Amino acid sequence: MMNISKAATASGVSAKMIRYYESIGLLPAARRTDSGYRTYTDEAVHVLRFIRRARDLGFSVADIGELLALWRDQGRASADVKRIALGHVAALERKIAELQGMVDTLRTLAAHCHGDARPDCPILADLDAGGVGRACCGTDQAS
Repeated sequence: MMNISKAATASGVSAKMIRYYESIGLLPAARRTDSGYRTYTDEAVHVLRFIRRARDLGFSVADIGELLALWRDQGRASADVKRIALGHVAALERKIAELQGMVDTLRTLAAHCHGDARPDCPILADLDAGGVGRACCGTDQAS
């Protein structure tokens, strides 16, 4: 048995996150000493390491809950685990595409920016694209 700080060190999960994982049911509630301190078993630390690895891979808390349930179920179908993993891969690929689009847009805007003492700025003009009749720096385009 170990206290929360030792469990945090052993698992690589902060004490605050351990308490959070307990509160949402990812980790069973810890036993308490007579004085009210939480105590953790090696098994609880093992679960915390599982959770940490899943978080490191970007799984959501909901997905981690499903993965933990499958991990504990010796009669599980690996197809269920694979479905969750591939769903996460698809979400990551969408996010990568979104981020690449942002990079491409910013790279193009920066390439069109003179980067000198002139006040005109295609980057700011793009950010202000929602403004009607406004150019960079708030001046009116209609003249």
